[in-house]
Amino acid sequence: MEIIETLEEKGIRKIKIGIFDIDGVFRGKYVSMAKFKSIAKKGFGFCDVVFGWDINDQLYEGTGVTFTGWHTGYPDAHAQVDMATLRTIPWEPNTALFIADFYDPHGDPLGVCPRQLLKRLQNRSQKLGYRPMFASEFEYFLFLESPHSAAEKHYRDLLPLSPGMFGYSALRTTYNSELIHAILDGMHDFNLQIEGFHTETGPGVYETALLFGTALESADRAALFKTAMKEICNRHGVLACFMAKPNAQFPGCSGHLHQSLWDLEGRQNLFFDPQSTHQMSGLFRHYLAGVLELAPEFSAFYMPTINAYKRRVPGTWSPVNVSWGVDNRTASCRVIPGGLSATRLELRITSADINPYIAYAAALAAGLYGIENELELPPVLEGNAYEPSDALELPRSLDRATDLLDQSERARELLGAAFVDHFVATRRWEVREYEKAVTDWELHRYFELI
Repeated sequence: MEIIETLEEKGIRKIKIGIFDIDGVFRGKYVSMAKFKSIAKKGFGFCDVVFGWDINDQLYEGTGVTFTGWHTGYPDAHAQVDMATLRTIPWEPNTALFIADFYDPHGDPLGVCPRQLLKRLQNRSQKLGYRPMFASEFEYFLFLESPHSAAEKHYRDLLPLSPGMFGYSALRTTYNSELIHAILDGMHDFNLQIEGFHTETGPGVYETALLFGTALESADRAALFKTAMKEICNRHGVLACFMAKPNAQFPGCSGHLHQSLWDLEGRQNLFFDPQSTHQMSGLFRHYLAGVLELAPEFSAFYMPTINAYKRRVPGTWSPVNVSWGVDNRTASCRVIPGGLSATRLELRITSADINPYIAYAAALAAGLYGIENELELPPVLEGNAYEPSDALELPRSLDRATDLLDQSERARELLGAAFVDHFVATRRWEVREYEKAVTDWELHRYFELI
């Protein structure tokens, strides 16, 4: 195989192969070159428990998750290496990385696999004559901690990379230039192109904008970026955190999605019309109307954790209702009139803890739904979306968001019942685990006085 020759020419001796689970966590293993040669074409077995447990490896027992469990014996699922995902890892000598996809026993894409979900939506989009283009931007906290020190401190009173609120600080990036350039250079050599990198408001908070591309390649970049950031930072004594709201005192972390549809050759931005208001084509208007229409019932895809909803309060740069505006950062959807090459939609509902494959697939499915049903846009928002209005509120908890998703027949029609039912069951588990927890807030409020 040509890919084997390429690896040998690069001096690769070890291969890291992984998949992204339902929470967007990279689960993988190292294999030798000899093993890789034997599985490159035929695939390999990978324990399906990665879709049968949560982010902390607790099994989804008694939750409605039927894909795997004690009743199936947690067998191997068939995994196939996607050769197009080859990357060499600059900070791991002689090591390459591949992403794999899961298939069912009949050879069909596994219904609960997030990457397969996005591939299916991208293929559907292309059959309709559209090339979906996406890009992610993430906000995240950097702490002068290790996983051990953070756990020993019970994730409280952590030391940020820099103190105070200082967004767009050229000074603080220079103070930490050794780390910053290790990130920028490492990501470049890892084939994760960064378009913008700067401090955000908050102690040790940074934002990174990734290069746009087709939906699948951009989701791969976004998912790999988070794990690569953790790996690079760890080598410099820094812990990267993509929690949506790690500290109640500061703004949380978003994971905004930029998106547009192009022709199949990638030459024409189909969202752009120079003769129309805000440069928005009719296709763009229908697409945006679909995203808005399905935003409440798709909210669990865009904000998939308990913690994400701690951001959903007015005045914290996180949208609270279904709204759209032109270059308006208080709205849930920001229309950016960027001319022929850059007119696009920025979905601002999404938090940094998203699984990119799922969030991309949901947004794309909603947009295509709007196009196919020729949905019309509500009036454009002028001013502050946080002020009281008649705009439909977005759900304020994962529990409510999961209820709306579970009740959504459109979600099952657009994304597949197997995936939606599995995802709903995992979110119900997340809610139940949270409901069993005794929080610091409860102890401080009730312990002595009640």
